[in-house]
Amino acid sequence: MTPNRDARSRLIFALDMGDGIDETLQWVECLRDHVGVYKIGKEAFTHFGPEIVRRIQGLGGRVFLDLKFHDIPNTVAKAAEGAVKLGVAMFNLHALGGREMMEKTVQSVARAAREAGVEKPLVLAVTVLTSLNDGDLADLGIPRTTRSLAAHLAAGAHRAGVGGVVASPQDIHSIRKACGPDFAIVTPGIRPGGGEVEKDDQKRIDTPRGAIRNGADYIVVGRPIRLAKDPVEAADRIVEEIALGLADRK
Repeated sequence: MTPNRDARSRLIFALDMGDGIDETLQWVECLRDHVGVYKIGKEAFTHFGPEIVRRIQGLGGRVFLDLKFHDIPNTVAKAAEGAVKLGVAMFNLHALGGREMMEKTVQSVARAAREAGVEKPLVLAVTVLTSLNDGDLADLGIPRTTRSLAAHLAAGAHRAGVGGVVASPQDIHSIRKACGPDFAIVTPGIRPGGGEVEKDDQKRIDTPRGAIRNGADYIVVGRPIRLAKDPVEAADRIVEEIALGLADRK
């Protein structure tokens, strides 16, 4: 894989909903040669359902199904089987659902993929949302810092057989130390130039280059691309930053 292609494969575009499914899919056509994965979250999925996933795949796109499953173990395991059948590249669940929930889900994913003869999706555990900070955790009665809690939850997910986590840029080092080099880290809260965007609700952020340099495997970017005057140019600049971050590691 060429350096630029490797860098592009690590960029996940948050495909937020347009006025309809056709308008939303225009983003896929616009960015198909400029990003690696399209993230479908609760907003798009509840409006368009599995059709949005299938149509992205029909255009050659890979999908991160970002529904953050969090329920009793059997319910999440069954939902995960549905994600396998949809053919998504990755999906997530909440680490706070507990070890049994995560273990049962990992087992169900392996079995469903084997029976369907398809590649297993990457299972990710959500640690601490990037919209939360230490003060928010204190309000919830959690006597830990966000960094400490994220590392603790990531270690539990690793022991349960989960392939990686979704975590803030500020939590990368502690998670990497707790879980090793082969544990995938997907990082939202990415802001090119380190700035905020209008109506931003992210509290713990970093640049694309900084997050990759510090050990993120994938970064999730939405508004900085979607709200740019030239979204393609914005995506390409982020890919360039990713490539620089990978070079920094060496």
